[in-house]
Amino acid sequence: MALPLEFLRALSNEKRLLVLGWLLNPTVNFPSQVDGDLVVDGVCLGAIVRKLAVSQPTGSAHMKVLTEAGLVETTQIKNWVFFRPNREAIYAALEDLRGRLSVSGPDDRQGS
Repeated sequence: MALPLEFLRALSNEKRLLVLGWLLNPTVNFPSQVDGDLVVDGVCLGAIVRKLAVSQPTGSAHMKVLTEAGLVETTQIKNWVFFRPNREAIYAALEDLRGRLSVSGPDDRQGS
């Protein structure tokens, strides 16, 4: 599970935030693949790199951060690495963050 700070650090980069959003709905955001199912296996790094318009090393670095934070999982098929969202970790991190921030409504603010 992603810890709140790892979660926030991983998503503090706009490109990583974009990628995670795309991966959460891969059939809308990526074309079908020859190898690997977009939903079950994930999206090939090459497709992510093309959509981000970055070099392969830059795309790999972004995906490494997301993977190390536990927000994405990988599958290897042949010589390719595929990435899919770790929905359980994402939802848990969001719930943890919500609890830590103790978000309240406008009527609950002190000193208003």
